Amino acid sequence: MTKDELLQLIVAGENSGVEFKQDDLRPEQLAKEVAALANFHGGHVLIGVADDGTVTGIQREDLERWVMDAVFGQAVHPTLLPFYEEIQVANGLRVAVVTVTQGVTKPYVVRHRGREEIYVRVGSTSQRASREQQARLFAAGGLIHTEMLPVSGSGLRDLSLERLADYLTAFVGDREVPDSEEAWHERLCALGFMAEREDGPPACTIAGLVLFGYRPRRLLRHTGVRWMCFKGDQKAYEALDDQVIEGPLVDLWRRLSGGRELAEKGLIERLTDAMRPFVSEETGLVEGSMRRERRWHYPLEALREGIVNALTHRDWTRYEEIEVVRYSDRVEILSPGAMQNGMTVEKMIAGQRVPRNLLISEVLRDYRYADARGMGVRNKVIPLMRAHNGLDPEFEATEDYMRLTLRRGPGEKR
Repeated sequence: MTKDELLQLIVAGENSGVEFKQDDLRPEQLAKEVAALANFHGGHVLIGVADDGTVTGIQREDLERWVMDAVFGQAVHPTLLPFYEEIQVANGLRVAVVTVTQGVTKPYVVRHRGREEIYVRVGSTSQRASREQQARLFAAGGLIHTEMLPVSGSGLRDLSLERLADYLTAFVGDREVPDSEEAWHERLCALGFMAEREDGPPACTIAGLVLFGYRPRRLLRHTGVRWMCFKGDQKAYEALDDQVIEGPLVDLWRRLSGGRELAEKGLIERLTDAMRPFVSEETGLVEGSMRRERRWHYPLEALREGIVNALTHRDWTRYEEIEVVRYSDRVEILSPGAMQNGMTVEKMIAGQRVPRNLLISEVLRDYRYADARGMGVRNKVIPLMRAHNGLDPEFEATEDYMRLTLRRGPGEKR
C-alpha cells in the first residue's frame, strides 16, 4: 500500500472493511477486529489512527512481532495469515496496516480467558455474532451441513414413498424397497433423508423433505419458489402472475413393462409450466406433429440451469423464499444466502465448484437436472445466452443473496 492509498483510506473513514485503532490496544481487541473482517469480506486495520481519523502513529517496539505472535499466533483461531506493513506519513509518524482477506475456514474466533467469541462486521463496527449469524458462518465453513438437519414435527408420513422407491431402484441400485416402517427408517437414515432422534422415531432432514416431501412448506415455510410476472420493468402492485410453487423437487415416475413413465411432475417442472406462457410464445410455424412451434424469449436450458442452481445452493439458514421474477426486459432468479465459503462470481464462472447442499445436488444430478461436472454456468448459461441474443448473464452476489439476471435482446418484441 502506498502513502497516498493509506491517506485515502483514512479520509474515507471507518467502514465495513476498514478499522482504525491506536497503538495502546490489547491483543484481544485487535483479534476481535481481524476475526470480524475475516468472517466478512476481509479488510484493513490501521494501527496508529484515532477513531476521528487523526494520525497518532505507532510507538510500540517490534509491533510486527507482537501482532504476529500475541494476536495471530495466540488469540485468533483457526490460523489466519495477514499482510503486515508500516507506512511513513507526515511529521515522522508511522501507521501499521494489517490486511486480512476473507477467510476460507470460517468462523474465525477470538480466544481469550478460556472462552471463544465469534465476531462479525456490521457497518463500521465489529459485534458478537448472533445465533443466526453463527449458524451461517459454520455452514459457510462447511462445519454444519444444514440440509442434514432434522425438521421438527416431520416423519415418514411426510415423504412420498413412491418417489423414494423409484429413486432407490432406478438410481441407488436397490433390488428391493423397504417393506416396513422400521426398514424405511433404517434405509433413509443411512442415505441422509431422515435423521435419528433420541426422543422418538426419526425425523425428515431438510434434504429429504425438500426432495421427496409431499408438502414441504407445511413444515418448512421457506421452501418452494415464489414466481412473479410483471408487465413492466419494475415490480408493481398488480402482477400478471404471482404464486408460490411448492412440492417435492423430483418427479414421480412409475415403472411399466417397457420402462418408466412420468406420473406426476416435481417442483422444477411445475415452475417451468407456470413460466412458459410468459417467457415464450407460439409461432406461426407448425411442427411435423401438427403442433405450433414455440419460441422462447430466453434459452430454456439457461432458465432451468439458473433455477436448479438456486434450488441446489440456497442457504437454509435464511428464511426467505427463492424468487423467480419475469419483467418485460429480463428474468431474475434470486437465491437466499451469500456464496459458499471462499467462492466468488469470478471463480464460479471459471468453473470452480463449492457445493453448499451436497446431498440435494447429488440427487438432482441423478435426475439429470444438474451438470455432472457442476459447470452449468460456464458450459450452459453463458454460451446459450450469447448464442441466443449476444447478452451475457449478469451475476450479483451479496451477503444476503445471489441474483442471476437474463436479459432480452434490444430488438426483441416485448
